[in-house]
Amino acid sequence: MEYRNTTHLSGGRDRAIAEESRPGEDEFRVDIERIRFSPYFSRLSAVTQVIPQAGTGTVVHNRLTHSLKVSAVARSIAIGLRNADEPTQRLVETLGGCDPVVVQAAAAAHDLGHPPFGHLGEQELDRAARQILGLPDGFEGNAQSFRILTALDSCDASARGLNLTRAVRAAVLKYPWTRNEWRSLPSRPPELLPRGVGAGGGSPAAKYSAYDIEAAEMRDVLSVFPQIADHQQTLECSVMDIADDIAYAVHDLDDFYRAGVLQYSLVSAELRRWLDSGSALSAVHARDLDLRIPGHALERTWRKVLAKDPWIANAEAFRASVERVGHDLVEGLLALPYDGGLDADRAVTAFTRRWINRLQASIAVEKDPVVRSGHVRLADEAWHDVVVLKFVHERFVLERSDLALYQRGQTRIISSLAEGLAAWLDDPQDAARAPRRLLDSVEAATGEYRRLHAESPRLFAEASRGEIERLGRARAIVDYIASFTDAQAASVNALLTGTSEGIWEVGRGL
Repeated sequence: MEYRNTTHLSGGRDRAIAEESRPGEDEFRVDIERIRFSPYFSRLSAVTQVIPQAGTGTVVHNRLTHSLKVSAVARSIAIGLRNADEPTQRLVETLGGCDPVVVQAAAAAHDLGHPPFGHLGEQELDRAARQILGLPDGFEGNAQSFRILTALDSCDASARGLNLTRAVRAAVLKYPWTRNEWRSLPSRPPELLPRGVGAGGGSPAAKYSAYDIEAAEMRDVLSVFPQIADHQQTLECSVMDIADDIAYAVHDLDDFYRAGVLQYSLVSAELRRWLDSGSALSAVHARDLDLRIPGHALERTWRKVLAKDPWIANAEAFRASVERVGHDLVEGLLALPYDGGLDADRAVTAFTRRWINRLQASIAVEKDPVVRSGHVRLADEAWHDVVVLKFVHERFVLERSDLALYQRGQTRIISSLAEGLAAWLDDPQDAARAPRRLLDSVEAATGEYRRLHAESPRLFAEASRGEIERLGRARAIVDYIASFTDAQAASVNALLTGTSEGIWEVGRGL
């Protein structure tokens, strides 16, 4: 059977602004080059992925190396679908196609909007956006990525956005809704909500892929995929999302091992105690689960998984994954402490390659997926493996008190920047001396809110000119902070708080 990419037939190659055709050049390759040449993409080399690079050498992933690896995994999955059996190929075509270059472009772009200091920085910038700056839809890294592609970056064809094809723009919409559209929907139990929504009906979504000012563009790019249901990802987005999960679950373990963060005795005790306890732990009441006792944290994770994802969660499969991870990660890799030698390097490289190959080959395609899944998903066994690998991350890295102490210091930088920049722009005597890029952003964002008010006045509690300008300033401040590297955020905050003497060096280009 000859594979055809139906995103071409459905209008997925269309751009917001028509451009002169390039003979012999694929439209999607133009997109991926625009993303890779973007300064927002280059910036990711100095943005924390999970643990900071400072003091750990060059081996720790940053968001750029993570994005490159997500891109490689996504391409492999897409090529696997292209070479799948005939029924799978037909289903892929029916659902809009899956072009390997589209998934590479989406993977390259998926973290563009992440702010300084990793996921905790994202949470703090959202809090500051809502509570300090008064933005109703706050901040979200995925929504910021879409905003960069469609509004903040520029190219030779457009001063507003990269003018990417609809297929690529749709492929970055991991959570294809706005923050507040779930407020008007009836409440649902967790197992009937898409991943990322959070509390569900009557409450704002925890994760979302577009702010109100980009909502119309989100609907436009999804309109060329009529076969994809509301609140569902396109196939190409599902592939990118899976690749992100795989890279996070496997490649980040590489970091933690090399940095000496993962300790054999702690991980081994947790997994082994849970396996040995059998039904005894399952009988413990939730309030009596003590995370200081080995095995209890993993039992808590299993219960959460079963409650949210009963469509796939299986006790026997989960137990098999715990045994598999225990054998290969704990007894295989962690039993050899990393000492920087060749044997340790070979061991971690072999572990990473073995798991990446296994997971990216474990793919299922479904015509009518459950609401918490996508048309393309990890097969059952691999899905459980990723749950267990992520548990190791969260329990033995993200929950460490020394990392928490470091991160709490970083969050103070985010809130301090929001307060300091807001005070500056609100100062009529000195606002004109704010950085040129920030002032230009204020003007552009205010214009976006004026257009949104004209099109959707119901979104605004107050229709005054002053309110529109306030929202424009707030969104511009968030855009500005989110565009910093870790080092730039710290440096600009030092300038604003009067603790830096490097005026000219730090301030250049900001």
